[in-house]
Formats: sequence, C-alpha cells, structure tokens
Amino acid sequence: MKTLTVTAARQNLGNWLKRTLRGEDVGVMIDGAIVAFRPVKIYSEDYAEHEYGATGEELDRFAARANKELDADRKAGRLKPFTGKLKRA
Repeated sequence: MKTLTVTAARQNLGNWLKRTLRGEDVGVMIDGAIVAFRPVKIYSEDYAEHEYGATGEELDRFAARANKELDADRKAGRLKPFTGKLKRA
C-alpha cells in the first residue's frame, strides 16, 4: 500500500484516486491511523435510503405529491415548456 501524508494526498488527489480505481492500494496517514481509498458502488434503488434515510414509501408519497403539484401548475398555465433557448423561457 502506498501511504501518503494528508498534504501529499491533497496536492495530487486526482492522481491518487485514479490509481485507486486502477486497483492500487492507497492510504492517507492521519492522527496515527491510515485511511484507505476504496471505490464504492452506488445502487440507485437504495440511494435515497442510505443518503437521506428515506424509505421507499416516503419516496412514493413524495413523487405522487410532486406530480400532483406539477399537474396543477400545468393546468393553471404556470409552467412553460423549455424550447432550448433560455431567453424565451
């Protein structure tokens, strides 16, 4: 494992992260301990739960409420379609 100081890691962080992605073990020494860089897989189906503590039921309720609000705004003419030109929108 390549072990770095915080300063050395910060100076060329992108390089060390790329080397980690290629399979090299890289760690940073801080307060007498080594913290290792590791790639992490993100799974979209449980991302909201892990990041925000939101359950699937809560996300479903949020989506239903957001869609209801959007439908009401469409019917009231408060939403304008994006044409690809910011000045028109």
